[in-house]
Order: sequence, then structure tokens, then C-alpha cells
Amino acid sequence: MIKPLALAVALIVTPLSAFAANFVEGTHYTQVSDKAPSSEPKLTEFYSFYCHNCFNMETNYLPDIKANLNKQISFDSKHVDFMNSAIGTEVMRSLAVIQNVENKEAITHAMFTAIQGEAGANGHDHSAPGHQHEPQINSRDDIKKVFAQFGIDAAKYDELADSKDTDEKLALWRAQQEQFRVESVPTFIVNDKYAVNLSNIKTLDELIGLVNYLAIEKDAKAPASSGGSLGWLFLVFAAVIGLGRQQRL
Repeated sequence: MIKPLALAVALIVTPLSAFAANFVEGTHYTQVSDKAPSSEPKLTEFYSFYCHNCFNMETNYLPDIKANLNKQISFDSKHVDFMNSAIGTEVMRSLAVIQNVENKEAITHAMFTAIQGEAGANGHDHSAPGHQHEPQINSRDDIKKVFAQFGIDAAKYDELADSKDTDEKLALWRAQQEQFRVESVPTFIVNDKYAVNLSNIKTLDELIGLVNYLAIEKDAKAPASSGGSLGWLFLVFAAVIGLGRQQRL
């Protein structure tokens, strides 16, 4: 009878251990808002087309991160405004346009490449001494040339870039950059409440596990019908008693 009983206890207790958090606030993540978390689980990446670590993340890691997130978690990306310049604003607008057209991933990659060169996809710092790549993006006209490769003509680009929706997005991105204290990129914000401390994350699996925990479990309340931790204990004993009865039959 020992093995069936042990199995019953393991099956009941597994959810507790599986969802138990091994992540420490202040080490693995930081709370960046006192407001309630977003109504739906979400992961937001703040990045810049000028950031070589962002290009590396976009190319080599983000596809796996997205593929392994809990299916309830939505993903969004926002461009920071560290440059505070005319061309910086135009580049921010380009991401807002990308989010309203097809071929999003291909155009995103093309914008990174135009600014950093293809070597940036593997973490190469385009601003490092001796690097010869000259950014191909110095004006909106340069950006339009990138988009034209994907069938988006100049008129369509201007329409989307100068739209009210784009203006509102840029205002939100700037406000949230300040609100969430985004000082470096890439930065991951979970549920508009927690910032991932990437410098203390050792593996991709750890990063994915942390995001899933923060987005789904961190602020979740125990269902009323379960009775919290006492409810789990009741289920354990019920399972044990039930199997004991079956063994006596």
C-alpha cells in the first residue's frame, strides 16, 4: 500500500511544488509599480533599434521566449526614447508602423540591420572602435526605403507614422519608460508591475520560468473553493483515505 499512497500524495502535492517560486524580489526581479497588475498577463519588452544587445535578443532568444511562455501571456514591444532627438523619434515611429503592417518580424530585422549591420544580430557592438558600419537610417526617407522593400510605399508609411494612433503610442511608451524606470535595454516588464533583473538571470529557462511565475502566479489568489493551503491539505488526506479504502476492498 505504501507505493499507491506515496503516489497519491505526490500527485496532489506536485502543483504546490511546481508553482512554488524560487525567485527572490530584489535579486531576480524588481517591483516597479505600486498599482495593481494588468488585468491580463502580459510581457512587454522595451528596446531600441540602436542597441546591439537588443538585436542579439531579437534574433537569438526572443523566438524561444515567446514559444515557451504560458499561453495566457500576451507579448508586446515598445521603443525607448533615450536619444531624445528628431531621428530618435522617427525610429520610434517606425516601430509603431511595424506593429500595424504585415511582415513584422522581417521589417524589424531589417531596421536593426540598417542601423547596426548584420553583425549586430550576434551581439556585435556597432559603436565599437574599428567598426566600419555606418547607419543607413538618418532620416524618415531612409526609413521609408527599408519599408519599401516590403511593399509599403512612402504615402502609406507617412499615413501610419503620422496617425493619431502612432502619436498616442509614442506618448504611452515615453510615459511608461519613466514610470517603470527603464534605464537600459532590453528591459522586460511583466504585468506592468515587475521588471526582470536580466543581470541576475543565468539561463533562458530561468528567464522563461520567472516571466511565467510573475505573470501568472505572483499575484494570483487561491480560489475560494480550494480553501487555500488548508484546502490542499484536505485533498491530500482525502486522496490517502480513498486509496486506503480501495486497498481494503
